[in-house]
Amino acid sequence: MTKYILSALLLALVVSGFWFWNKTDPQKLDFADRMAPGAVELAEPPITGIAYGSDARQQLDIYAPLGRTETAHPVLIFFHGGSWRDGEREGYGFVGRAFASRGFVTVIADYRKAPKVRFPAFVQDTAATIAWVHTNIAKHDGDPECIFLMGHSAGAHIAMMAALDPQWLAAKELKPDVIKGVIGLAGPYDFLPLTSDSSKIALGQWPDLTETQPITYVRADAPPLLLLTGDKDTVVKPRNSQALADKIAALGGQPRLKIYSGVDHADIIMAVARPFRTKAPILQDVSEFARAQLK
Repeated sequence: MTKYILSALLLALVVSGFWFWNKTDPQKLDFADRMAPGAVELAEPPITGIAYGSDARQQLDIYAPLGRTETAHPVLIFFHGGSWRDGEREGYGFVGRAFASRGFVTVIADYRKAPKVRFPAFVQDTAATIAWVHTNIAKHDGDPECIFLMGHSAGAHIAMMAALDPQWLAAKELKPDVIKGVIGLAGPYDFLPLTSDSSKIALGQWPDLTETQPITYVRADAPPLLLLTGDKDTVVKPRNSQALADKIAALGGQPRLKIYSGVDHADIIMAVARPFRTKAPILQDVSEFARAQLK
């Protein structure tokens, strides 16, 4: 009998190991967040798979703070990275839980990817997400007049494009001031000439490549920006955040730039998950930035 029990346990370990390693990196990170010892994030069960468009990729999930309140919560919309071609919202529950437990109605949005679509389709999806949230988020205890954007890597790029270039929100009949702040995690904002295959596929067909760059649209009345990056990031170099911050500051803006020591491109998003929060104080810095804008 013992032999059969041990065999069953071994088989279960092999199967579970096979299941785990076939998950994407964000899904593994989300699993690690859920399984980590210690206090869990308190939030309402997420509402998933809400369509904001007709494409299968045009969906979002909502994570709300635990318990109903009479006062609406600020809203944080998160766009994941993946070089404009990879990634899925399902792997980022750890982001939703983390910020919902800190008082934000948190929206994890997916968007169409290259090579099925090219620029500016994913920026249009960003604006469409914002428009859906502005119209509908009050039903989920969110404040439609208090929307923040956050993205990692390519997600930071499309969030920044939607916030800085007014045409995308205008196409949805929204004014730029609907965005109260933007948080960019290791975002590419000034990366010409295009060097990676993924950027060439996603953006390279556009006639004027300067129009694909967030830094092109810097303006004095830009929404408040929090630019977070790491000095060990070799995928999207910190100079992207530095250049954007410098140009906005030159126009009289007051962007906040923070470069974390010893942090690379993956570390900065890993630091949101419970097992890896010692890598960088992302949760604290983002929460403090957003609360400061609310005052």
